[in-house]
Amino acid sequence: MTAKKKVTHSKSILKGISDIRRFFYKNETPIYFVSATNFNLLGADEWIKGFKFILNIECFDGLHPNVFSPKEEIPHDEFESIEDINNYLLQHPEVQAYIHSRKVNGKAGKVMFLMFDEKTEKLAKKLGLEVIFPSAKMRNSMDNKVNTNRIAEKAGVPCVPYVLSPVNDYKHLGEVSKKELGDDLVIQTPFGDSGHTTFFISNEEEYLKHANEIEQEDEVKIMKRINCRGSAIEACVTKNGTIVAPLMTELVGFKELTPYKGGWCGNEIYPNAFTPSIRQNARKYTQLFGDQLRKEGYKGYFELDFLIDQDNGQIYLGELNPRITGASSITNHAVFALADAPLHLFHILEWMDADYKFSVKALNQRWGRQENIDNWSQMVIKHTEDTVEYVHDAPASGIWNMFDNGHIKFDRMDTHRRAVESESEAFFLRITKKGDYLYEGADMGILVSRGRMMTDDFQLTPRAIGWINAIKSQYTSAMVEDKREGAKLKGSLTK
Repeated sequence: MTAKKKVTHSKSILKGISDIRRFFYKNETPIYFVSATNFNLLGADEWIKGFKFILNIECFDGLHPNVFSPKEEIPHDEFESIEDINNYLLQHPEVQAYIHSRKVNGKAGKVMFLMFDEKTEKLAKKLGLEVIFPSAKMRNSMDNKVNTNRIAEKAGVPCVPYVLSPVNDYKHLGEVSKKELGDDLVIQTPFGDSGHTTFFISNEEEYLKHANEIEQEDEVKIMKRINCRGSAIEACVTKNGTIVAPLMTELVGFKELTPYKGGWCGNEIYPNAFTPSIRQNARKYTQLFGDQLRKEGYKGYFELDFLIDQDNGQIYLGELNPRITGASSITNHAVFALADAPLHLFHILEWMDADYKFSVKALNQRWGRQENIDNWSQMVIKHTEDTVEYVHDAPASGIWNMFDNGHIKFDRMDTHRRAVESESEAFFLRITKKGDYLYEGADMGILVSRGRMMTDDFQLTPRAIGWINAIKSQYTSAMVEDKREGAKLKGSLTK
């Protein structure tokens, strides 16, 4: 009599992209994105069964099938950050009841945020939710622009010539920087948002405008000012390696879109946006940076801003965003992502109870081919006037059509950009709604369309300016005498 072999049952391994896609289509784990709006992960619900958005701002007037927004506002302190908004939502009784009602086998599921802090982590844990990002402490450390350069040095990724130093006054600034960097400088404080804390300094008068913000920091990044153009690239650190998406142009500082000189206000993605050399170097540096992040203990989604020197073609690291970003909507809806899987899916996979294996090298090669890139632009439209205005009427989210005479009309409701059929159409995601206040820097909404919004010399196209003016004309608002009125969130809701 022969002994029976012991049968062991091992969990099946997801082999390749089709298995991964099927895994998420059959997903039973509740997964949430909690934020002010769902802009950063538009369309994620179409890839993942059980994915829901829990939002403070109802952008779709109740028409989005997978958006939950509490109906009643409860008393709260004034919001000063996206973290404050998320903490408010997690403490809201309606949100808590909604999460509890969707538990599967007694488990609340997993949650993603654009921004979160240690308080957010505690609130999520109390609700039984697993935060599927590296810890707030780690993200905060890596988000520090000073630390970003230190990581870049270890990874072998070039940065714009810089020094890291405290600054006591203008004379001291010259002492620590002039020998290596000259007189024309860019100073960044460790933390900032869409250009709020990037300062261009070439004389004492310009320095004094920002002296308090610069001098209060223990250390700032002081860079040589170069004649550069911004670009952005998103990636994901996985256990199989670093996945790298294509390089995108950035819209920065356009006065029609943002009141901030160095403020990010959109992106473009299109074939041959950069020379083959720049694309190749950006991908190589992103891979190196991602591999270093993995050594530092980080996994998941991140974005790098690269600065391209227009005088010599050199490419330098600008900054790291260890999270999904305002560019994520462009990345995750491009043809290369739709053909395989969006980048956010690989991020979420790192936190799922699943074994998987696929060739990152093959995926990166496909995503690097220009024929796999289509042509899209997005613009973040802010209120650029130094006024406070009460909004009586605002345009709806969905597909808008522009006529030959430059006027626009709402055509149909839709939930993301893929429904845009031509350059005469655009998807608008409304952020500031009826009953809100417009203030300097407030996000009015995001406009996404096929085609380019910048010329080859990085100016807004007439079409872009036409859309900006047309969207703003859809807002009806009245000036408020007392500028203290209206809840002001200092910072972008999108980046």
